[in-house]
Amino acid sequence: MENNSFAKHPTFYAIGLSYKKADAEMRGKFSLDENAKKNLLHQAKRDKIESLVVTSTCNRTEIYGFAQHPFQLIKLLCENSQGTVEDFQKVAFVYKNHEAITHLFRVGTGLDSQILGDFEIISQLKTAFVQSKNHQLANTFLERLVNAVIQANKKIKTETEISSGATSVSFAAVQYIFKNVKDISSKNILLFGTGKIGRNTCENLVKHSKHEQITLINRTKDKAEKIAKKLNVIVKDYSDLQLELQKADVVVVATGAQNPTIDKAILNLKKPLLILDLSIPKNVHENVKDISGVSLVHMDQLAQMTDETLENRKKHIPAAEAIIEEIKEEFIAWTKQRKFAPTIHALKAKLNAIKEGELNVQRKKIANFDEEQAELISARIIQKITNHFANHLKDDETMVDESIEWIEKVFQIETLTK
Repeated sequence: MENNSFAKHPTFYAIGLSYKKADAEMRGKFSLDENAKKNLLHQAKRDKIESLVVTSTCNRTEIYGFAQHPFQLIKLLCENSQGTVEDFQKVAFVYKNHEAITHLFRVGTGLDSQILGDFEIISQLKTAFVQSKNHQLANTFLERLVNAVIQANKKIKTETEISSGATSVSFAAVQYIFKNVKDISSKNILLFGTGKIGRNTCENLVKHSKHEQITLINRTKDKAEKIAKKLNVIVKDYSDLQLELQKADVVVVATGAQNPTIDKAILNLKKPLLILDLSIPKNVHENVKDISGVSLVHMDQLAQMTDETLENRKKHIPAAEAIIEEIKEEFIAWTKQRKFAPTIHALKAKLNAIKEGELNVQRKKIANFDEEQAELISARIIQKITNHFANHLKDDETMVDESIEWIEKVFQIETLTK
């Protein structure tokens, strides 16, 4: 009996890992490219998972979804990435129900971002939800929750200044370059990769340096050419990478490759070189540091840079949290009502059946039975009784699942709420 009951009540979980406990190397193990995400969703469908959303970014890989046990979701993640269960146990988290909901709100509103107020995650969350929906893995609960998070994100953007000022990994990269490279306007900068971070870094460099020594290389040249046309920078073929590395004073790597694309074997340097690796998994091999004059900086080091902008953003955290709490409470109230509404309807139907049985008895017993009056009084009594139960179930202190089971047992009713 317990197993059957358990199967009817899957729990909402958030499982995964982020920059908070997992370094770049570990995040790289668990990162999921587009194919891995699709495979994970297909597997979830086969495993009869009711609903889930999976996100994988530079800073986190997380699954939000329903399962009888969190290991079902952990297994999906490990079997579709290079991470192991042992790795997961060292650096990951598992949240359930209310904690999982709160976590998704904080992630989606930039409060849990590596750089406070970085809202890039919300577009990735929207895309992830669409992918889940296309695989029939998005139930009403998850759709309503994601929409609530999007609503909170918009409200925080418009009503607070938590995202004011230019602060992001790409902006931090540009700041780092300007602070650590002398005479930057005369230096050659090579950008390898045209993903979102690479594109943003390129835009920031052009905006803040206004020089023409920027070269862009991407495996798919037409993507690089589209950006170059807009930003007026030079594009070179992927086959020219080794030659361009020799010319460069600064290299920014932001590719989506699953293994390192730059190592000491392809570096034939005659001058110092600063390399910024903004990729997850890491795309620059640590062995480049064996070469004299090479400095390697990873995105985690850039994200630790604090400045006036970031300190100012922290002042707006309480206002952002108040907005989250307001919208989250509306969502929680909706989930409670959604959960107990069928039970209240079933209870009302049961009481109406009892009423009909009793009125039939009284019709036979009483000669001048007042049908209209009896119907009115009994209907009012039933409404008052069901209102009492509904108010009890709405109460914040109520254990809704236990109360529903108790009502169903006492009144011998069955609902489809489970």
